Amino acid sequence: MISLKLMWRLVLREESWLKIEQLTKDYAKAEANRAYLTEFRKSKKAMLMADAEAKEPGLAIAKQEREAYSNPEYQQLLEGIKEAVEQATALRFQIEVFKMRFETWRSKQATSRAEMSLR
Repeated sequence: MISLKLMWRLVLREESWLKIEQLTKDYAKAEANRAYLTEFRKSKKAMLMADAEAKEPGLAIAKQEREAYSNPEYQQLLEGIKEAVEQATALRFQIEVFKMRFETWRSKQATSRAEMSLR
């Protein structure tokens, strides 16, 4: 019969695996969002430059670019990129911490087995 202590450890391990599985899914979504926003930034700049040129035909490229960069929509997009990078980075480091904890657990288990064989 399985002891309550052993059963509790097995439950905790299963919960840990479910947690890392969810973290990796969340990280993949966050990273995809970050990549999308980063690429969309180029499109948004082009659209805003086209708007500036439409308002003032013959506007120099440098002035169109300045108008695009100073547009509140562009600034909002930059904030979105900032948040996406922050979220992806936080999730990546949560996964790294989980890996470190797992490696620590593995080392302890190996040490425990080695100590048992010495007895």
